[in-house]
Amino acid sequence: MAFAVRTAGQRATLILHVESPGGVVFTSGIANRRYAALLVAGALLAAGTAAAHHSFAMYDNDHQVKMVGSVAKFQWTNPHVYIELMVPQQQGEPQHWSIECANPGILNRNGWKFNMIKPGDTLTVIVAPLRTGEPGALLKEVTLPDGRVLGNGGPAGKALIH
Repeated sequence: MAFAVRTAGQRATLILHVESPGGVVFTSGIANRRYAALLVAGALLAAGTAAAHHSFAMYDNDHQVKMVGSVAKFQWTNPHVYIELMVPQQQGEPQHWSIECANPGILNRNGWKFNMIKPGDTLTVIVAPLRTGEPGALLKEVTLPDGRVLGNGGPAGKALIH
């Protein structure tokens, strides 16, 4: 969607142009200033909503878990950073956990660096597990091999256990 505002004296005209992958959907000129302002505000609000990300409802924040495991893979990518962690089980093979973290920008602001976690590192993590019981989780807090403790940023929330 694109829009432009043209002014001529006291009169303002909003030109609104909306496209879809199939071509132009709507092009219009609106001379009423109040209506144009409402339309622009609505468009900006809709754009913000469309850019919003998923919720954390799939994770059980009320039943957080603390685990120690060995890093199989560390993915520093958008839209989320992932830690693939092998967690030893009482019997049998280690269980593979996929732990979702915030995006690189949020993590950078919280002291993370793209190269701070390496395969083979032993981490202690506090996570909100998937409600389905599958071995996936949202990171709340990580303790690095050097003892540093880092959070996952504001949107993910803090660890409730320690």
